[in-house]
Amino acid sequence: MPERNGVSKGQDDHWSHGEVDAGAFKDARLGRRFADLLGCLGDKMGGTIPLACQDWASTKAAYRFFANPKVDEGDILSGHFAATRTRYDACEGPVLLLQDTTEFTYQRRDPYEIGFTKSVNSGRDKSGRLRHHAVCGILMHSSLAVTSEGLPLGLAAVKFWNREKFKGTAQLKRKMNPTRVPIEKKESIRWLENLRQSIALLGRPERCIHVGDRESDIYELYCLAKDLGTHFVVRTVVDRLAGDGEHTVMAEMSTAKRAGKHLIEVRNDADEIERVTLDVRYKRIHVCPPIGKQKHYPLST
Repeated sequence: MPERNGVSKGQDDHWSHGEVDAGAFKDARLGRRFADLLGCLGDKMGGTIPLACQDWASTKAAYRFFANPKVDEGDILSGHFAATRTRYDACEGPVLLLQDTTEFTYQRRDPYEIGFTKSVNSGRDKSGRLRHHAVCGILMHSSLAVTSEGLPLGLAAVKFWNREKFKGTAQLKRKMNPTRVPIEKKESIRWLENLRQSIALLGRPERCIHVGDRESDIYELYCLAKDLGTHFVVRTVVDRLAGDGEHTVMAEMSTAKRAGKHLIEVRNDADEIERVTLDVRYKRIHVCPPIGKQKHYPLST
């Protein structure tokens, strides 16, 4: 059978073959196996592995692939990243890079073999004290490239990790001031790493707009985006000092003229749809570094 990217194909050119680079695997046979497995899973999206594979022999082959020490995430994602870059080059205009973290939770006899994601409230014991337990699983932080019209182009960056032991944010704050901890020693470094990886893969940073929720309100991310010549839109959680350092971003934005309004529908706590008017304001603002980081980032940055 003819090949593309080292992957065999039949008369029906399945989409999954375009997302696989068999040459990235240590054994090309693993690449072909992965392309076939990806096709099966893609055709039965959301189904179980036995359902997707249809027969016991194919199911066992799938589990052998997942357990193969010669396979790593870089092999699996190599072809997809290349396909994302191809689709990125083929389109015009700005591209949004949506960053977010996803949790995959599992139930295992020995959760330490996988790791933990977070600690959750388990209710109260007989004496009325709150109980907590750690959730077993892994975390994935990904950057999904999407056109301004909403067309997904693929992943531009991804990171997987787990925690050997979860320590809640409140517990950590009792022992240290998180603003004094270098970003390189925090899990939040993932936002910067994904930004770098995305730009390295896609190129043309002026086209990219990195979008994140409140967790991405990181001063180091602002500085990195400026250094790389790219853009960002984040939901702020900190009302930072701005201008000459004598007022905050919120205070300065309150004086900006309204550029327009946008009507949106949201679901309230009573599960009812409400129409809300969103004021649109914009202004170029100089954002000052946090007080604890001004030695590393002078006010003139």
